Amino acid sequence: MRLPRALVLTVAACCALALALTVLPSAGVGQGHLKVVSSVAPIANLIQNVGGSRIDLLQLIPDGVDSHTFEPRPSDARAISEADLFVLNGLDLEAPTLRMINANQKPGSQILLLADNTITRDQWIFDFSFPESRGHPNPHLWLNVAYARHYAELIRDKLVEMDPTNADYYQANAAQLIARLDQLDQAIMTAVQTVPPQNRRLLTYHDSWAYWAPRYGFEVIGAIQPSDFSEPRPRDVAAIVDQIRREQLPAIFGSEVFPSPVLEVIGRETGARFVDSLRDDELPGAPGSPEHSYIGMMLDDMRTIMTALGGSDAAFDGIDPSNVAS
Repeated sequence: MRLPRALVLTVAACCALALALTVLPSAGVGQGHLKVVSSVAPIANLIQNVGGSRIDLLQLIPDGVDSHTFEPRPSDARAISEADLFVLNGLDLEAPTLRMINANQKPGSQILLLADNTITRDQWIFDFSFPESRGHPNPHLWLNVAYARHYAELIRDKLVEMDPTNADYYQANAAQLIARLDQLDQAIMTAVQTVPPQNRRLLTYHDSWAYWAPRYGFEVIGAIQPSDFSEPRPRDVAAIVDQIRREQLPAIFGSEVFPSPVLEVIGRETGARFVDSLRDDELPGAPGSPEHSYIGMMLDDMRTIMTALGGSDAAFDGIDPSNVAS
């Protein structure tokens, strides 16, 4: 049976529309771009600043989710199977994610582990939340701005290698980002000098600052959270209270991602100011706002730490937190 010409055209148009909805990328995503998968927000933001509009980027670990215990969802396997490049922190931070990648990645895709290519094994730090007995080093290199700078260089070099057509674009973006990271690094050095020497000590909930502290002349003297990421036992809390009183710490620091009523109790018991707003893998502000960036996160943390410990945050005035590439 022959269909009327108008009906044939209607069916053809519907089929074409359905095909377009299935194949065409969403707004702002171009065809032929490298498909890049990353993990936590600060690293994804560094990638976005270098790759900009020339890559399609997926951040697997949602903002505000504990990256140490995150388990990828079965639905993530499809995105993983389509990716060209995986850029992770490494040092065991994303072990479950890496297992899923190894099981589902397509032939020819590549994995870049930033921390593993930034420090050597003898530079690994084991500490309060990451004891050597458990075999997993502290992975929080990106809070040391000099290491974040090296991350940006590694990202740039890998994107240039895999997509040489856009090499000039990636290199220009990376140059702008690195210049701002250098400015931030120097500003932290300057701000630390305004903190009384006896106050250049950190006691935090989650031990994220192990690589930051030696870079900037601080000492991490303790962390509340046990290595199994549970709440501390009463005897551990008592020991921490004694330590804070003995060392006369003016402030102790909690986390946006790890809320802990235990720290509030410790603050009341010791008289130390309890600051609960430090971030290590969650960006401040709303997506699209200037402060929603790696540099914005670091500026927010640095202002918080310096002022809470008796210093000044004036060194950070004038640093632009916004992304160099959208």
